[in-house]
Amino acid sequence: MAERSTAAVDVADNSGDEPLTAKADAATTDGTAQTQDSEGASSQDAESGRDSSDTVPASPDLHSGHKLAGRYRLEECVTRLDGFSSWRAVDEKLRRAVGVHLLPADHPRARSVLAAARSSALLGDPRFVQVLDAVEEDALVYVVHEWLPDATELTALLAAGPFEAHDAYQLVSQISQAMAAAHREGLAHLRLTPGAVLRSSTGQYRIRGLAVNAALRGITADQPLRTDTEAIGALLYAALTRRWPYESDAYGLSGLPKDLGLIPPDQVRAGVHRGLSELAMRALANDGATASRQEQPCTTPDELAKAVAAMPRILPPEPAFTAPPEYQRTTYQQGTYGRPSVRPTSATQPVIAAPPPPLQSRTGKALKWAVSALLIAALGLGSWQLAETVLNRSNDSGDPAPTQTAEDGADDNNAVEPSKPVTIAGAQDYDPLGSDGSEKPASIKNVYDGDTSSYWSTDGYFSADFGRLKEGVGVVLDLGKVQQVGNVQVTFLGGPTSVELRTTEDSSFPQLPGGFTKAAKGSGTKVSLKPDKPVQARYVLVWLTKLPLSDDGNYRGKVSDIKITS
Repeated sequence: MAERSTAAVDVADNSGDEPLTAKADAATTDGTAQTQDSEGASSQDAESGRDSSDTVPASPDLHSGHKLAGRYRLEECVTRLDGFSSWRAVDEKLRRAVGVHLLPADHPRARSVLAAARSSALLGDPRFVQVLDAVEEDALVYVVHEWLPDATELTALLAAGPFEAHDAYQLVSQISQAMAAAHREGLAHLRLTPGAVLRSSTGQYRIRGLAVNAALRGITADQPLRTDTEAIGALLYAALTRRWPYESDAYGLSGLPKDLGLIPPDQVRAGVHRGLSELAMRALANDGATASRQEQPCTTPDELAKAVAAMPRILPPEPAFTAPPEYQRTTYQQGTYGRPSVRPTSATQPVIAAPPPPLQSRTGKALKWAVSALLIAALGLGSWQLAETVLNRSNDSGDPAPTQTAEDGADDNNAVEPSKPVTIAGAQDYDPLGSDGSEKPASIKNVYDGDTSSYWSTDGYFSADFGRLKEGVGVVLDLGKVQQVGNVQVTFLGGPTSVELRTTEDSSFPQLPGGFTKAAKGSGTKVSLKPDKPVQARYVLVWLTKLPLSDDGNYRGKVSDIKITS
């Protein structure tokens, strides 16, 4: 299931061998963790620093369709492990997908999970998957977080092969900067595995489970800065080599050969960027020792981020130019139709004189004179008839005959039916990717009231791409019934705005923008969104993807008028 693979909740594994990043999740083929026996779990908890002093109660016995707080409807259980469960759910109030961690209120780690979730929610950094709610009620503790259906786990990306140097550079740069910011606020991850890192469709990396994943499993560390830094080094190592930097296999990756120790990535795979190889070794637990240099180790994410920034920037590879296919001659062009064929002549072949033209004989000459006489006679007869016609017209004084026209009301099969205005029955703001699911709903009627001086405005953002918080916001227009949509004219205020037209024939519009069908796109202050061919739709989404800079210094979209024609 694609959605599970991109947004399923990551949890800690049951292995506790040092280092923590060296082991993989105990999981089935669909990503759902399996419960191990209590004896094995207890012994491993003792090694990893997990709290096993109390008996762990069974995970809540809930089912699909169960509602929490009257709004979070559980859809699919993606993890059931160690007394807690994790679900894909739907927030019916805001009509969006969310993820939910559930555990009994008497679970020995319930208090620490709540504290970790609330601390993570206060960070508010868009580089992390956001915690939306953390509640204790009805003998349950649950944590609600974002669900990113358009993102891809690093586990799946690594399965496709090692990264190019630019992609690996972006990975370590973004992850180290994000974790440095989290540690400055006193938050550690301690479970930074390939399953905890997501890459969005725009190339931005986001980290999920900050503090929460470790709290769910009771994982602690004496040196949290060093633990997270080593984890980032392991991610970079895996991205460069597609090998896990320890002897055990993990996360679908093969481990290093036994008894060789930790060898640099550029010795594992040919063509690895030398600077990134040394950076991975500095972050891992080898005190910075490499084959060629003795660099100081990076023991904190901040030191690692500074080391990345000090490197020469690695640019993306130049796009490969594909030469057009060679022009192929057709059979007709390759033949000799209409052209004399060139045939080689032998030097010993006798030359035969060409016969004389056929009309050079006596009979031919007589025939030519006969034809000439007939032409002269025909020319004279034609001249006489032409002169007679001219004389007759000069004697006529009548008016010219009127041109015949088609009767009124006659059908014209070739006439193009003119487009007609389509009435908009209603409109609603559409912000399924935002934290509150709402975007200035009070002024939404201004987009179709016919008054170009009134407008609907988005919130203000720090950049044209919504501060990298989401991919867009928009307006859903209800046409009342399924109708033909031939053109949507959108007028913006404040500057050129990028916009897409998306449609659906369903009786209700999708919860996420990906459920709509893209029909057209454009940019400007007055944009005509015309599909390649007319579409049938009940709901029309005007989806803003890039905002102009407003007078207050923020980036803000303003829609003053929308008109739809068939």
